Amino acid sequence: MRRTLPIFVVLAVLLVAIAVANPYFLEPPAFLAFVKRAAPLVILAAGQYAVIVSGEFDLSVGSLVTAEVVIAARLIDGSAEATWPVVALLIVLGLLVGLVNGVVTTLLRVPSFITTLGMLLILSGAIFLWTGGAPRGALSEEFRELGRGSLGPVPWSVLILVVVAAAAAYAMRARFGHTLVAVGDNDRAAALSGVRVARVRTVAFMISGLAAAVAAILLGGFAGVSAQVGKGLEFQAITAVVLGGVALGGGRGSVVAAMAGAFTLEALFTLLNLYGISGALEPAVQGVIIIAAVALGAVRFPRRRVAATS
Repeated sequence: MRRTLPIFVVLAVLLVAIAVANPYFLEPPAFLAFVKRAAPLVILAAGQYAVIVSGEFDLSVGSLVTAEVVIAARLIDGSAEATWPVVALLIVLGLLVGLVNGVVTTLLRVPSFITTLGMLLILSGAIFLWTGGAPRGALSEEFRELGRGSLGPVPWSVLILVVVAAAAAYAMRARFGHTLVAVGDNDRAAALSGVRVARVRTVAFMISGLAAAVAAILLGGFAGVSAQVGKGLEFQAITAVVLGGVALGGGRGSVVAAMAGAFTLEALFTLLNLYGISGALEPAVQGVIIIAAVALGAVRFPRRRVAATS
């Protein structure tokens, strides 16, 4: 609990600072709009957490989000009847990309950094080749309703986020969650105790792919079709996870804190925007956060680092 407390304190401070700069932020519509904007990144962070805590990385989620939005627009092309079949297809595609990442990483023993970087390039190149750099088609109103619509005063994005967050928290408290953390902490010991390490890590990649699919559906509805819709999201998700105190080497961290890290990152960007600071600084901010978080982790867990290098 003490390891996750700092991120909630930082988040609270940032929210107070936003409220000072913009008192309207405390009104329910404005606060729900903030949560709606943050929802795709929070969901991506939950998926990225599953991969990182198991001891791996997933750099493909940003390009997967872009691919799914572009594919959805091309296949739906404004047709209401095609909306739900395409949504189902996007979910399957996300799981399939995660499965491929997991199999290549665990069975072919290609480092996940290289595997998912390769998948990022494959998806980016395939979409560019298919669209010529200019996405075609259009998302139906039913599809866009998921990202920008609401059930009464509460946006669908917020409701979907609540379901995903509850499922993630439950999964990490269940046996699978404990197994996932054990694999990231010491995969050899986990294997000796009967855990199928390759299967567990492959499932983690599939969870990340599923999270990317859900985030793509929300982003497509909220922002529309763009060949840049998922650009940089993989680094934002990783930044959010490490900001939440999750060890990049795996085996330590809370999924709730990882999602809080995503909210914190979104709050930080919102605050910078309110004070007129250029959005061009966002990548630099992410870089500082990642370096600082890794350095802090090395100081807090020196025994783990020494053991890993021996």
